[in-house]
Amino acid sequence: MAVRDLQVLNKLDLAKTQLYHFKAIVIAGMGFFTDAYDLFCISLVTKLLGRIYYFDPNSKTPGSLPPNVSAAVNGVALCGTLAGQLFFGWLGDKMGRKKVYGMTLMLMVICSIASGLSFGQTAKGVMAILCFFRFWLGFGIGGDYPLSATIMSEYANKKTRGAFIAAVFAMQGFGNLTGGIVTLIISAGFKSKYDVHNYKDNPAGSTVPEADFVWRIILMFGSAPALLTYYWRMKMPETARYTALVAHNAKQAASDMSKVLQVEIEEEQEKVAEVATTQTNSFGLFSKEFVRRHGLHLVGTMTTWFFLDIAFYSQNLFQKDIFTAIGWLPEAVTMNALEEVYKVARAQTLIALCGTVPGYWFTVALIDTIGRFAIQLMGFAMMAAFLLGLSIPYHHWTTEGNHIGFVVMYAFTFFFANFGPNSTTFIVPAEIFPARLRSTCHGISAAAGKAGAIVGAFGFLYAAQDKDPAKRDKGYPAGIGIRNSLFALAACCVLGFFFTFLVPEPKGMSLEDMSRENDDEEGQNTAAIGIDRTVPV
Repeated sequence: MAVRDLQVLNKLDLAKTQLYHFKAIVIAGMGFFTDAYDLFCISLVTKLLGRIYYFDPNSKTPGSLPPNVSAAVNGVALCGTLAGQLFFGWLGDKMGRKKVYGMTLMLMVICSIASGLSFGQTAKGVMAILCFFRFWLGFGIGGDYPLSATIMSEYANKKTRGAFIAAVFAMQGFGNLTGGIVTLIISAGFKSKYDVHNYKDNPAGSTVPEADFVWRIILMFGSAPALLTYYWRMKMPETARYTALVAHNAKQAASDMSKVLQVEIEEEQEKVAEVATTQTNSFGLFSKEFVRRHGLHLVGTMTTWFFLDIAFYSQNLFQKDIFTAIGWLPEAVTMNALEEVYKVARAQTLIALCGTVPGYWFTVALIDTIGRFAIQLMGFAMMAAFLLGLSIPYHHWTTEGNHIGFVVMYAFTFFFANFGPNSTTFIVPAEIFPARLRSTCHGISAAAGKAGAIVGAFGFLYAAQDKDPAKRDKGYPAGIGIRNSLFALAACCVLGFFFTFLVPEPKGMSLEDMSRENDDEEGQNTAAIGIDRTVPV
């Protein structure tokens, strides 16, 4: 018997857009709001951390984090995220989406607060404690990726599923923007109260002791949205697809979805039992059958996410360094510590407002019309084009009067990342794999992305350093410079473009048709997968 015969899944696929869809978007989306805030707010305060904890009275430049410390502070949360994506992705298929969902959120709340309470006797002690809690914060954030995507895909109808999952992910843009706004407000408030001299005029007095509260408040604020949504996450019922297809509990699935859809649904326990014994859909992740059916799909989702995140996280985490290099931000010695935080946040907020947030919502509006495949190809191509547009005439952009042009071009790379592969790489893995492996495969794909982010976070930090010792940050070896680093990011986008051809188009199909769970016998559903442009059946 085919899975398509189950009434509860048909009702979900054909359901009209209603209140519970929007409720699920908000509940799952607030997790992503918190994820983005927590991951990217660290880049707003790293310069401040350097001034506070690594001040050298004999130096002509403000204190800065040593290379290894900077890499750890920026990248350790990404390492935790990678581990969390693999672990919670697997756990979501073993224990159920709902049971694991609350764990990730509470971990994020606790570690956000603990990050802001990182105290120590020495600079190394403070940074070590901060990195410890940032790792576990990332671990919780990692779990949110496969669980939120899987829950939203399994709740959605097939007509607007892409838009619903994209809307959850789009909350990441608001989290990024909110991080900038919160930093602006806090730094402006402290700056107005403690109006001190710039570093050049008074090195010791350019960083007031109260500046230590600024970064702590900014980091701890990330716990607020996660805490506010915890209750509602716990009230969400388990998805019917997990309950029926993995837990094989037809009664519970029918009961939960009857309340959600507000229609009467038959239990169909006999049909669920029959589906459970169907051998054609009982293969595991490491089986030959999985490799035959979904092996290239998994390679496609992993590689595209990997190359995307090298470019995306390099640009996000080191915007401040790029803006300083092109002269859009004043030299550090001409500012005090609070003023520098304010101006870094202002630049990052402007990019988020003009490029990042609109890109996400273009995807929400158009993904179910033009499809995931077209958006991803276009996004990679346009990112590569704009990165080349920045790198080829790089010296032109760094001259006085051309900085605004650079910022506009730079904002477009974020726009097409989000109206492109940053959204679609999140959406597609939640649609193309079987229910019992969906969360695991999404976690593996997302972890590959975070491996790319780690390459970006650690690699770009060193690669972007200038060959001229006078122009590079203190303590860093010579790198290839900003210009050549932008060329490397463009190359990553080109590779992502070509690996996109391994990924199928799920637009308009039910999850069971797309994952081939509707196969009665081996190979029967070939016609349904005929739109897969890349993988022979």
